[in-house]
Amino acid sequence: MPAEPNASACVSFLPIIYPMKTPKTSTSPQTLTRREFVGRTLATAGVIAGAPAFLRGQNLNSKLNIAFIACGGRGNTSLNELTIVPGSGTAAGGKKGGKGAVPEPAAGPHPDENVTVLCDINQVAIDSAAQRYPRAKTFTDLRRVFDRPNDFDAVVVSTAEHTHVFATWLALTQGKHVYCEKPLAYNIWETRLIRETAAKFPKLSTQMGNQGHSMEGSHRITEIIRSGVLGKIREVHVWTDRPVRYWAQGIPRPRAANAPAPTAPPNPRPQWNMGTVDNAVRAAMAANDSSMPPGLNWDLYLGPAPEIAYHPAYHPFAWRGWLDFGVGSLGDMGAHLIDQPFTSLGLTYPTSIAASSTPWGGGEKNPATYPMATMVQYDFPKVGKRDALKLYWYDGGLMPPRPEMLPDEVPMNNPGSDGGGGVFVGEKGIMFYETYGNKPRIFPEAIAKKAEQVPVTIPRITVSHEQNWIQASKGEVPSSSPFSQASPLTETMLLGMAALRAGQGRKVNYDSERMAFTNAPDANQYLTRVYRKGWEL
Repeated sequence: MPAEPNASACVSFLPIIYPMKTPKTSTSPQTLTRREFVGRTLATAGVIAGAPAFLRGQNLNSKLNIAFIACGGRGNTSLNELTIVPGSGTAAGGKKGGKGAVPEPAAGPHPDENVTVLCDINQVAIDSAAQRYPRAKTFTDLRRVFDRPNDFDAVVVSTAEHTHVFATWLALTQGKHVYCEKPLAYNIWETRLIRETAAKFPKLSTQMGNQGHSMEGSHRITEIIRSGVLGKIREVHVWTDRPVRYWAQGIPRPRAANAPAPTAPPNPRPQWNMGTVDNAVRAAMAANDSSMPPGLNWDLYLGPAPEIAYHPAYHPFAWRGWLDFGVGSLGDMGAHLIDQPFTSLGLTYPTSIAASSTPWGGGEKNPATYPMATMVQYDFPKVGKRDALKLYWYDGGLMPPRPEMLPDEVPMNNPGSDGGGGVFVGEKGIMFYETYGNKPRIFPEAIAKKAEQVPVTIPRITVSHEQNWIQASKGEVPSSSPFSQASPLTETMLLGMAALRAGQGRKVNYDSERMAFTNAPDANQYLTRVYRKGWEL
Protein backbone atom coordinates (compact mmCIF):
# COMPACT_ATOMS: atom_id res chain seq x y z
CA MET A 1 0.00 0.00 0.00
CA PRO A 2 1.30 3.48 -0.73
CA ALA A 3 2.81 5.39 2.13
CA GLU A 4 0.40 7.39 4.20
CA PRO A 5 0.39 11.18 3.76
CA ASN A 6 2.53 13.17 6.13
CA ALA A 7 1.00 13.60 9.56
CA SER A 8 2.80 14.74 12.66
CA ALA A 9 3.33 12.58 15.74
CA CYS A 10 2.29 9.37 13.99
CA VAL A 11 1.97 6.02 15.71
CA SER A 12 2.57 2.58 14.23
CA PHE A 13 -0.40 0.90 12.61
CA LEU A 14 -0.86 -2.84 12.45
CA PRO A 15 2.55 -3.76 11.01
CA ILE A 16 1.49 -7.38 10.56
CA ILE A 17 -0.79 -6.27 7.74
CA TYR A 18 0.62 -3.02 6.39
CA PRO A 19 3.70 -0.96 7.19
CA MET A 20 1.50 2.08 7.68
CA LYS A 21 1.11 4.82 10.25
CA THR A 22 -1.84 6.79 11.51
CA PRO A 23 -2.04 10.42 12.54
CA LYS A 24 -1.55 11.81 16.01
CA THR A 25 -4.41 11.56 18.43
CA SER A 26 -6.01 13.92 20.88
CA THR A 27 -6.78 12.89 24.45
CA SER A 28 -10.17 11.81 25.70
CA PRO A 29 -11.19 8.75 27.74
CA GLN A 30 -13.17 6.05 25.95
CA THR A 31 -15.03 2.94 27.01
CA LEU A 32 -12.57 0.85 25.03
CA THR A 33 -8.97 1.72 25.81
CA ARG A 34 -6.17 2.14 23.28
CA ARG A 35 -4.45 -0.95 24.70
CA GLU A 36 -7.62 -3.03 24.30
CA PHE A 37 -8.26 -1.83 20.78
CA VAL A 38 -4.71 -2.39 19.57
CA GLY A 39 -4.66 -5.77 21.24
CA ARG A 40 -7.72 -6.86 19.36
CA THR A 41 -6.56 -5.50 16.01
CA LEU A 42 -3.32 -7.38 16.40
CA ALA A 43 -5.35 -10.47 17.15
CA THR A 44 -7.50 -9.98 14.08
CA ALA A 45 -4.37 -9.67 12.03
CA GLY A 46 -3.91 -13.33 12.76
CA VAL A 47 -7.29 -13.92 11.15
CA ILE A 48 -6.07 -12.22 8.00
CA ALA A 49 -3.10 -14.53 7.85
CA GLY A 50 -5.27 -17.59 8.43
CA ALA A 51 -8.60 -18.78 7.12
CA PRO A 52 -11.55 -16.54 8.01
CA ALA A 53 -14.21 -18.32 9.99
CA PHE A 54 -16.97 -17.76 7.47
CA LEU A 55 -15.02 -19.15 4.50
CA ARG A 56 -15.72 -22.65 5.76
CA GLY A 57 -18.13 -23.34 2.93
CA GLN A 58 -21.66 -22.32 3.78
CA ASN A 59 -24.63 -23.88 2.06
CA LEU A 60 -25.89 -21.53 -0.64
CA ASN A 61 -29.44 -21.80 0.60
CA SER A 62 -28.67 -21.45 4.30
CA LYS A 63 -29.49 -18.28 6.17
CA LEU A 64 -26.87 -15.71 6.97
CA ASN A 65 -26.31 -14.62 10.54
CA ILE A 66 -26.11 -10.84 10.26
CA ALA A 67 -24.79 -8.16 12.62
CA PHE A 68 -26.45 -4.78 12.13
CA ILE A 69 -24.22 -1.91 13.22
CA ALA A 70 -26.72 0.94 13.55
CA CYS A 71 -30.32 -0.18 13.68
CA GLY A 72 -32.06 3.20 13.81
CA GLY A 73 -32.63 5.64 10.92
CA ARG A 74 -31.01 4.29 7.76
CA GLY A 75 -29.96 1.21 9.72
CA ASN A 76 -33.62 0.40 10.36
CA THR A 77 -34.30 0.64 6.64
CA SER A 78 -31.53 -1.86 5.91
CA LEU A 79 -32.80 -4.10 8.68
CA ASN A 80 -36.24 -4.18 7.10
CA GLU A 81 -34.94 -4.65 3.57
CA LEU A 82 -32.74 -7.59 4.48
CA THR A 83 -34.87 -9.48 6.94
CA ILE A 84 -38.49 -9.13 5.88
CA VAL A 85 -39.98 -11.45 3.31
CA PRO A 86 -41.03 -9.24 0.38
CA GLY A 87 -44.70 -8.36 0.56
CA SER A 88 -45.09 -9.60 4.12
CA GLY A 89 -44.98 -6.21 5.75
CA THR A 90 -47.46 -3.41 6.10
CA ALA A 91 -46.81 0.26 5.40
CA ALA A 92 -46.59 1.90 8.78
CA GLY A 93 -45.25 5.10 10.25
CA GLY A 94 -41.55 5.67 10.53
CA LYS A 95 -38.88 7.15 8.36
CA LYS A 96 -36.87 5.51 5.61
CA GLY A 97 -33.48 7.21 5.63
CA GLY A 98 -35.25 10.33 6.73
CA LYS A 99 -37.89 10.14 3.98
CA GLY A 100 -41.20 8.35 3.55
CA ALA A 101 -42.83 5.33 5.11
CA VAL A 102 -41.03 2.01 5.52
CA PRO A 103 -42.43 -1.51 5.59
CA GLU A 104 -42.84 -2.84 9.10
CA PRO A 105 -43.18 -6.55 9.73
CA ALA A 106 -46.67 -7.99 9.83
CA ALA A 107 -47.51 -10.32 12.64
CA GLY A 108 -45.29 -13.33 12.53
CA PRO A 109 -43.35 -13.03 9.23
CA HIS A 110 -40.40 -15.33 8.92
CA PRO A 111 -37.22 -13.35 8.23
CA ASP A 112 -35.12 -14.12 5.21
CA GLU A 113 -31.95 -14.11 7.33
CA ASN A 114 -31.02 -14.40 10.98
CA VAL A 115 -30.45 -11.19 12.94
CA THR A 116 -27.94 -12.21 15.57
CA VAL A 117 -26.40 -8.85 16.59
CA LEU A 118 -27.91 -5.38 17.01
CA CYS A 119 -25.70 -2.39 17.72
CA ASP A 120 -26.53 1.29 18.03
CA ILE A 121 -25.32 4.30 19.99
CA ASN A 122 -28.94 4.95 20.96
CA GLN A 123 -30.43 2.47 23.42
CA VAL A 124 -33.94 3.40 22.29
CA ALA A 125 -33.15 2.19 18.75
CA ILE A 126 -31.68 -1.02 20.13
CA ASP A 127 -34.71 -1.68 22.31
CA SER A 128 -37.07 -1.08 19.40
CA ALA A 129 -35.23 -3.50 17.13
CA ALA A 130 -34.78 -6.03 19.92
CA GLN A 131 -38.56 -6.33 20.27
CA ARG A 132 -38.59 -7.81 16.79
CA TYR A 133 -35.39 -9.83 17.21
CA PRO A 134 -35.26 -10.79 20.89
CA ARG A 135 -32.58 -13.43 20.42
CA ALA A 136 -30.06 -10.97 18.99
CA LYS A 137 -27.14 -9.87 21.17
CA THR A 138 -27.07 -6.12 21.69
CA PHE A 139 -24.22 -3.60 21.90
CA THR A 140 -23.79 0.17 22.06
CA ASP A 141 -20.05 0.18 21.22
CA LEU A 142 -19.48 -1.14 17.68
CA ARG A 143 -15.96 -2.23 18.56
CA ARG A 144 -17.32 -4.70 21.11
CA VAL A 145 -19.34 -6.46 18.42
CA PHE A 146 -16.14 -8.02 17.14
CA ASP A 147 -15.24 -9.58 20.45
CA ARG A 148 -17.60 -12.42 19.46
CA PRO A 149 -17.01 -12.95 15.72
CA ASN A 150 -18.57 -16.42 15.69
CA ASP A 151 -21.98 -14.88 16.33
CA PHE A 152 -22.34 -13.60 12.77
CA ASP A 153 -21.34 -14.25 9.16
CA ALA A 154 -22.01 -10.82 7.69
CA VAL A 155 -22.11 -7.19 8.80
CA VAL A 156 -24.29 -4.26 7.72
CA VAL A 157 -22.77 -0.83 8.50
CA SER A 158 -25.17 2.13 8.57
CA THR A 159 -23.42 4.47 11.00
CA ALA A 160 -22.52 8.10 10.35
CA GLU A 161 -19.66 8.39 7.87
CA HIS A 162 -16.91 9.15 10.37
CA THR A 163 -17.17 5.64 11.88
CA HIS A 164 -17.67 3.57 8.72
CA VAL A 165 -14.07 2.37 8.64
CA PHE A 166 -14.06 0.98 12.16
CA ALA A 167 -16.88 -1.46 11.61
CA THR A 168 -16.05 -2.22 7.98
CA TRP A 169 -12.36 -2.85 8.42
CA LEU A 170 -12.79 -4.97 11.55
CA ALA A 171 -15.45 -7.03 9.76
CA LEU A 172 -13.14 -7.66 6.82
CA THR A 173 -10.22 -8.69 9.01
CA GLN A 174 -12.46 -11.29 10.62
CA GLY A 175 -13.60 -12.72 7.32
CA LYS A 176 -17.13 -11.33 7.25
CA HIS A 177 -19.21 -10.27 4.29
CA VAL A 178 -19.78 -6.52 4.52
CA TYR A 179 -22.46 -4.12 3.34
CA CYS A 180 -21.48 -0.50 4.05
CA GLU A 181 -23.52 2.60 3.32
CA LYS A 182 -22.00 5.25 1.08
CA PRO A 183 -19.50 6.74 1.08
CA LEU A 184 -17.22 3.82 1.84
CA ALA A 185 -15.13 5.82 4.32
CA TYR A 186 -14.52 9.27 5.75
CA ASN A 187 -11.21 10.00 4.00
CA ILE A 188 -8.87 8.76 1.29
CA TRP A 189 -6.53 6.86 3.60
CA GLU A 190 -9.41 4.91 5.15
CA THR A 191 -10.84 4.17 1.71
CA ARG A 192 -7.57 2.62 0.56
CA LEU A 193 -7.31 0.62 3.76
CA ILE A 194 -10.74 -0.89 3.20
CA ARG A 195 -10.10 -1.62 -0.46
CA GLU A 196 -6.78 -3.34 0.07
CA THR A 197 -8.01 -5.33 3.03
CA ALA A 198 -11.02 -6.52 1.03
CA ALA A 199 -8.71 -7.51 -1.82
CA LYS A 200 -7.11 -10.07 0.48
CA PHE A 201 -10.44 -11.89 0.65
CA PRO A 202 -11.83 -12.22 -2.88
CA LYS A 203 -14.43 -14.76 -1.70
CA LEU A 204 -16.04 -12.25 0.63
CA SER A 205 -19.05 -10.36 -0.67
CA THR A 206 -18.69 -6.61 -0.25
CA GLN A 207 -21.18 -3.94 -1.20
CA MET A 208 -21.36 -0.17 -0.85
CA GLY A 209 -24.92 1.09 -0.44
CA ASN A 210 -25.25 2.71 -3.85
CA GLN A 211 -28.66 1.66 -5.10
CA GLY A 212 -28.41 3.61 -8.35
CA HIS A 213 -25.62 1.29 -9.49
CA SER A 214 -28.13 -1.55 -9.56
CA MET A 215 -30.94 0.33 -11.29
CA GLU A 216 -32.16 0.30 -14.87
CA GLY A 217 -31.22 3.90 -15.66
CA SER A 218 -27.57 3.45 -14.77
CA HIS A 219 -27.31 0.23 -16.78
CA ARG A 220 -28.91 1.86 -19.80
CA ILE A 221 -26.59 4.88 -19.57
CA THR A 222 -23.59 2.57 -19.62
CA GLU A 223 -24.86 0.71 -22.67
CA ILE A 224 -25.52 3.94 -24.58
CA ILE A 225 -22.23 5.60 -23.68
CA ARG A 226 -20.21 2.53 -24.58
CA SER A 227 -22.05 2.20 -27.89
CA GLY A 228 -20.47 5.46 -29.06
CA VAL A 229 -23.68 7.02 -30.40
CA LEU A 230 -22.89 10.29 -28.57
CA GLY A 231 -19.38 10.39 -30.01
CA LYS A 232 -16.33 10.98 -27.82
CA ILE A 233 -17.15 12.28 -24.35
CA ARG A 234 -14.79 15.00 -23.14
CA GLU A 235 -16.97 16.68 -20.50
CA VAL A 236 -19.42 15.54 -17.85
CA HIS A 237 -21.29 17.94 -15.55
CA VAL A 238 -22.97 16.71 -12.37
CA TRP A 239 -25.03 18.67 -9.86
CA THR A 240 -27.25 18.47 -6.79
CA ASP A 241 -29.13 21.10 -4.83
CA ARG A 242 -28.20 19.52 -1.53
CA PRO A 243 -27.51 20.72 1.09
CA VAL A 244 -29.94 23.56 0.40
CA ARG A 245 -32.97 21.25 0.52
CA TYR A 246 -31.92 18.80 3.21
CA TRP A 247 -29.35 19.98 5.74
CA ALA A 248 -27.44 23.12 6.70
CA GLN A 249 -23.88 23.85 5.57
CA GLY A 250 -21.86 27.03 5.71
CA ILE A 251 -22.88 27.61 9.34
CA PRO A 252 -20.72 28.04 12.46
CA ARG A 253 -20.74 25.87 15.55
CA PRO A 254 -23.64 26.30 17.94
CA ARG A 255 -23.28 28.56 20.93
CA ALA A 256 -24.62 27.25 24.22
CA ALA A 257 -27.96 28.64 25.27
CA ASN A 258 -26.45 30.33 28.33
CA ALA A 259 -23.51 31.84 26.42
CA PRO A 260 -23.21 35.65 26.50
CA ALA A 261 -24.77 37.47 23.58
CA PRO A 262 -22.38 38.73 20.91
CA THR A 263 -21.09 42.24 21.45
CA ALA A 264 -22.81 44.80 19.25
CA PRO A 265 -20.52 46.56 16.77
CA PRO A 266 -19.65 50.23 17.46
CA ASN A 267 -21.80 51.28 14.53
CA PRO A 268 -25.08 49.38 14.82
CA ARG A 269 -26.23 50.09 11.29
CA PRO A 270 -27.04 46.97 9.23
CA GLN A 271 -24.04 45.33 7.63
CA TRP A 272 -23.29 42.10 5.78
CA ASN A 273 -20.17 40.29 6.83
CA MET A 274 -19.35 36.80 8.02
CA GLY A 275 -19.09 37.89 11.64
CA THR A 276 -22.62 39.22 11.52
CA VAL A 277 -23.89 36.08 9.79
CA ASP A 278 -22.10 33.75 12.21
CA ASN A 279 -23.46 35.56 15.24
CA ALA A 280 -26.99 35.48 13.89
CA VAL A 281 -26.79 31.76 13.15
CA ARG A 282 -25.29 30.97 16.56
CA ALA A 283 -27.96 33.00 18.29
CA ALA A 284 -30.69 31.11 16.42
CA MET A 285 -29.16 27.73 17.31
CA ALA A 286 -28.75 28.72 20.96
CA ALA A 287 -32.39 29.75 21.10
CA ASN A 288 -33.34 26.28 19.91
CA ASP A 289 -31.03 24.40 22.20
CA SER A 290 -32.44 21.19 23.59
CA SER A 291 -31.48 18.31 25.82
CA MET A 292 -29.90 15.14 24.54
CA PRO A 293 -32.34 12.56 23.12
CA PRO A 294 -33.21 9.68 25.47
CA GLY A 295 -30.87 6.72 25.19
CA LEU A 296 -28.15 8.46 23.13
CA ASN A 297 -24.54 7.68 24.08
CA TRP A 298 -22.96 10.87 22.77
CA ASP A 299 -19.39 9.82 23.57
CA LEU A 300 -19.75 6.70 21.43
CA TYR A 301 -21.41 8.71 18.70
CA LEU A 302 -18.41 11.06 18.62
CA GLY A 303 -16.07 8.11 18.20
CA PRO A 304 -12.89 9.41 16.53
CA ALA A 305 -14.22 12.96 16.22
CA PRO A 306 -13.11 15.81 18.51
CA GLU A 307 -14.82 16.04 21.86
CA ILE A 308 -17.67 18.55 21.57
CA ALA A 309 -20.91 19.01 23.47
CA TYR A 310 -24.11 17.58 22.06
CA HIS A 311 -26.40 19.85 20.09
CA PRO A 312 -29.38 18.91 17.90
CA ALA A 313 -27.66 20.71 15.02
CA TYR A 314 -25.22 17.76 14.91
CA HIS A 315 -27.53 14.79 15.27
CA PRO A 316 -29.45 12.94 13.96
CA PHE A 317 -29.77 13.80 10.27
CA ALA A 318 -27.78 17.03 9.97
CA TRP A 319 -24.43 15.40 10.73
CA ARG A 320 -23.64 15.17 7.00
CA GLY A 321 -22.75 18.84 6.80
CA TRP A 322 -20.34 18.89 9.78
CA LEU A 323 -16.67 18.13 9.15
CA ASP A 324 -16.54 16.09 12.37
CA PHE A 325 -19.00 13.47 11.14
CA GLY A 326 -19.73 13.73 7.42
CA VAL A 327 -18.21 14.57 4.05
CA GLY A 328 -20.79 17.04 2.78
CA SER A 329 -23.07 16.79 -0.21
CA LEU A 330 -20.28 15.54 -2.49
CA GLY A 331 -19.63 12.57 -0.24
CA ASP A 332 -23.33 11.95 0.23
CA MET A 333 -24.74 12.35 -3.28
CA GLY A 334 -21.62 11.84 -5.36
CA ALA A 335 -22.14 8.10 -5.24
CA HIS A 336 -25.55 8.53 -6.87
CA LEU A 337 -24.46 11.04 -9.52
CA ILE A 338 -20.77 10.51 -10.32
CA ASP A 339 -21.23 6.75 -10.45
CA GLN A 340 -22.81 6.86 -13.94
CA PRO A 341 -19.88 8.54 -15.75
CA PHE A 342 -17.46 6.64 -13.55
CA THR A 343 -18.86 3.29 -14.64
CA SER A 344 -19.75 3.97 -18.26
CA LEU A 345 -16.43 5.67 -19.07
CA GLY A 346 -14.24 3.34 -17.01
CA LEU A 347 -12.81 6.10 -14.80
CA THR A 348 -10.47 5.39 -11.90
CA TYR A 349 -8.49 8.24 -10.32
CA PRO A 350 -8.21 11.89 -11.39
CA THR A 351 -4.77 13.37 -12.00
CA SER A 352 -5.69 16.89 -10.88
CA ILE A 353 -8.49 18.56 -8.96
CA ALA A 354 -9.45 22.20 -8.37
CA ALA A 355 -12.32 23.38 -6.19
CA SER A 356 -13.95 26.65 -5.19
CA SER A 357 -16.86 27.45 -2.93
CA THR A 358 -18.82 29.86 -0.83
CA PRO A 359 -17.32 30.43 2.68
CA TRP A 360 -16.70 27.52 5.02
CA GLY A 361 -18.95 27.49 8.04
CA GLY A 362 -16.97 28.81 10.99
CA GLY A 363 -14.11 30.14 8.84
CA GLU A 364 -11.56 28.64 6.48
CA LYS A 365 -8.79 28.13 9.08
CA ASN A 366 -10.87 25.98 11.42
CA PRO A 367 -14.06 25.11 9.54
CA ALA A 368 -17.03 23.55 11.27
CA THR A 369 -19.29 22.86 8.28
CA TYR A 370 -18.77 22.42 4.57
CA PRO A 371 -19.61 25.39 2.32
CA MET A 372 -23.18 25.93 1.23
CA ALA A 373 -22.19 25.67 -2.44
CA THR A 374 -19.14 24.12 -4.12
CA MET A 375 -17.78 23.57 -7.61
CA VAL A 376 -15.06 20.99 -8.35
CA GLN A 377 -13.19 20.23 -11.58
CA TYR A 378 -11.64 16.78 -11.96
CA ASP A 379 -9.18 15.99 -14.75
CA PHE A 380 -8.99 12.35 -15.83
CA PRO A 381 -6.20 11.21 -18.16
CA LYS A 382 -6.52 9.60 -21.56
CA VAL A 383 -6.73 5.83 -21.17
CA GLY A 384 -6.85 3.53 -24.19
CA LYS A 385 -9.51 4.69 -26.63
CA ARG A 386 -11.02 7.11 -24.09
CA ASP A 387 -9.84 10.69 -24.44
CA ALA A 388 -8.86 12.86 -21.52
CA LEU A 389 -11.96 13.95 -19.67
CA LYS A 390 -13.08 16.80 -17.43
CA LEU A 391 -15.76 16.08 -14.85
CA TYR A 392 -17.42 19.00 -13.04
CA TRP A 393 -19.31 18.83 -9.76
CA TYR A 394 -21.77 21.51 -8.57
CA ASP A 395 -23.80 21.57 -5.35
CA GLY A 396 -25.81 23.92 -3.18
CA GLY A 397 -28.03 24.94 -6.10
CA LEU A 398 -25.24 25.76 -8.57
CA MET A 399 -25.78 24.59 -12.13
CA PRO A 400 -23.45 24.08 -15.11
CA PRO A 401 -23.59 26.13 -18.32
CA ARG A 402 -26.44 25.16 -20.59
CA PRO A 403 -25.21 22.76 -23.33
CA GLU A 404 -25.48 24.07 -26.88
CA MET A 405 -27.31 20.97 -28.11
CA LEU A 406 -30.13 21.35 -25.57
CA PRO A 407 -33.25 22.89 -27.19
CA ASP A 408 -34.25 26.24 -25.71
CA GLU A 409 -37.64 25.02 -24.53
CA VAL A 410 -36.21 22.02 -22.63
CA PRO A 411 -35.33 22.54 -18.93
CA MET A 412 -32.02 21.35 -17.50
CA ASN A 413 -33.87 19.65 -14.63
CA ASN A 414 -36.99 17.72 -15.36
CA PRO A 415 -40.08 19.04 -13.55
CA GLY A 416 -40.52 16.99 -10.41
CA SER A 417 -36.88 15.89 -10.23
CA ASP A 418 -35.12 15.82 -6.88
CA GLY A 419 -32.75 18.66 -7.81
CA GLY A 420 -29.87 16.45 -8.91
CA GLY A 421 -28.63 15.31 -12.28
CA GLY A 422 -25.85 15.13 -14.80
CA VAL A 423 -25.09 15.57 -18.47
CA PHE A 424 -22.62 13.82 -20.77
CA VAL A 425 -21.37 16.21 -23.45
CA GLY A 426 -20.35 14.27 -26.55
CA GLU A 427 -19.25 15.24 -30.02
CA LYS A 428 -22.55 14.13 -31.59
CA GLY A 429 -25.04 14.45 -28.76
CA ILE A 430 -25.72 15.01 -25.10
CA MET A 431 -27.39 12.83 -22.48
CA PHE A 432 -29.03 14.08 -19.30
CA TYR A 433 -29.88 11.91 -16.31
CA GLU A 434 -31.29 12.36 -12.83
CA THR A 435 -30.11 11.08 -9.45
CA TYR A 436 -29.43 7.32 -9.48
CA GLY A 437 -29.18 7.49 -13.28
CA ASN A 438 -32.93 7.81 -13.62
CA LYS A 439 -34.72 9.07 -16.75
CA PRO A 440 -31.91 9.44 -19.31
CA ARG A 441 -32.72 12.08 -21.98
CA ILE A 442 -30.77 12.40 -25.24
CA PHE A 443 -30.47 15.33 -27.65
CA PRO A 444 -30.65 15.97 -30.56
CA GLU A 445 -33.60 13.83 -31.58
CA ALA A 446 -31.71 12.02 -34.34
CA ILE A 447 -29.14 10.77 -31.81
CA ALA A 448 -31.91 9.81 -29.39
CA LYS A 449 -33.44 7.58 -32.07
CA LYS A 450 -30.07 5.89 -32.63
CA ALA A 451 -29.73 5.34 -28.89
CA GLU A 452 -33.06 3.52 -28.86
CA GLN A 453 -31.49 0.88 -31.09
CA VAL A 454 -28.58 0.21 -28.73
CA PRO A 455 -29.01 -3.39 -27.56
CA VAL A 456 -29.32 -4.46 -23.95
CA THR A 457 -26.02 -6.11 -23.04
CA ILE A 458 -25.75 -5.71 -19.26
CA PRO A 459 -27.58 -8.25 -17.08
CA ARG A 460 -30.20 -6.51 -14.97
CA ILE A 461 -30.52 -6.81 -11.21
CA THR A 462 -34.10 -7.67 -10.29
CA VAL A 463 -33.81 -7.37 -6.51
CA SER A 464 -32.82 -4.51 -4.21
CA HIS A 465 -29.12 -3.79 -3.89
CA GLU A 466 -29.31 -5.03 -0.30
CA GLN A 467 -30.80 -8.34 -1.42
CA ASN A 468 -28.25 -8.51 -4.22
CA TRP A 469 -25.54 -8.44 -1.55
CA ILE A 470 -27.27 -11.29 0.29
CA GLN A 471 -27.33 -13.34 -2.90
CA ALA A 472 -23.66 -12.55 -3.51
CA SER A 473 -22.80 -13.57 0.05
CA LYS A 474 -24.31 -16.98 -0.68
CA GLY A 475 -22.30 -17.30 -3.89
CA GLU A 476 -25.31 -16.99 -6.20
CA VAL A 477 -24.44 -13.78 -8.09
CA PRO A 478 -21.76 -11.06 -8.12
CA SER A 479 -22.40 -8.05 -5.88
CA SER A 480 -23.41 -4.97 -7.84
CA SER A 481 -21.16 -2.45 -6.06
CA PRO A 482 -18.19 -4.31 -4.54
CA PHE A 483 -15.52 -2.40 -2.66
CA SER A 484 -13.13 -2.85 -5.59
CA GLN A 485 -15.50 -0.71 -7.67
CA ALA A 486 -16.76 1.54 -4.88
CA SER A 487 -13.34 2.48 -3.54
CA PRO A 488 -12.04 4.53 -6.53
CA LEU A 489 -15.46 6.20 -6.77
CA THR A 490 -15.40 7.10 -3.08
CA GLU A 491 -11.81 8.31 -3.31
CA THR A 492 -12.68 10.57 -6.23
CA MET A 493 -15.59 12.06 -4.30
CA LEU A 494 -13.46 12.72 -1.22
CA LEU A 495 -10.61 14.19 -3.26
CA GLY A 496 -12.92 17.08 -4.15
CA MET A 497 -13.22 18.11 -0.51
CA ALA A 498 -9.50 17.57 0.12
CA ALA A 499 -8.71 19.83 -2.83
CA LEU A 500 -11.01 22.52 -1.45
CA ARG A 501 -9.22 22.35 1.90
CA ALA A 502 -5.99 22.92 -0.02
CA GLY A 503 -7.20 26.37 -1.06
CA GLN A 504 -9.84 28.15 -3.13
CA GLY A 505 -9.33 27.43 -6.82
CA ARG A 506 -5.93 25.84 -6.21
CA LYS A 507 -5.17 23.09 -8.72
CA VAL A 508 -3.63 20.11 -6.97
CA ASN A 509 -1.99 17.26 -8.86
CA TYR A 510 -2.76 13.79 -7.53
CA ASP A 511 -0.54 10.72 -7.74
CA SER A 512 -2.85 7.80 -7.03
CA GLU A 513 0.03 5.33 -6.73
CA ARG A 514 1.66 7.38 -3.99
CA MET A 515 -1.69 8.57 -2.65
CA ALA A 516 -0.37 12.11 -2.46
CA PHE A 517 -0.73 15.62 -3.86
CA THR A 518 2.61 16.04 -5.63
CA ASN A 519 2.56 19.82 -6.04
CA ALA A 520 0.93 20.58 -2.70
CA PRO A 521 2.50 18.49 0.07
CA ASP A 522 0.90 20.78 2.63
CA ALA A 523 -2.50 19.52 1.48
CA ASN A 524 -1.70 15.84 2.10
CA GLN A 525 -2.91 16.25 5.67
CA TYR A 526 -6.44 16.42 4.27
CA LEU A 527 -6.18 12.88 2.90
CA THR A 528 -6.38 11.56 6.45
CA ARG A 529 -7.41 12.90 9.86
CA VAL A 530 -6.54 13.12 13.55
CA TYR A 531 -8.20 10.40 15.63
CA ARG A 532 -9.41 10.86 19.18
CA LYS A 533 -7.61 8.71 21.75
CA GLY A 534 -9.15 5.27 22.00
CA TRP A 535 -10.23 5.37 18.33
CA GLU A 536 -6.90 5.05 16.56
CA LEU A 537 -6.96 2.46 13.80
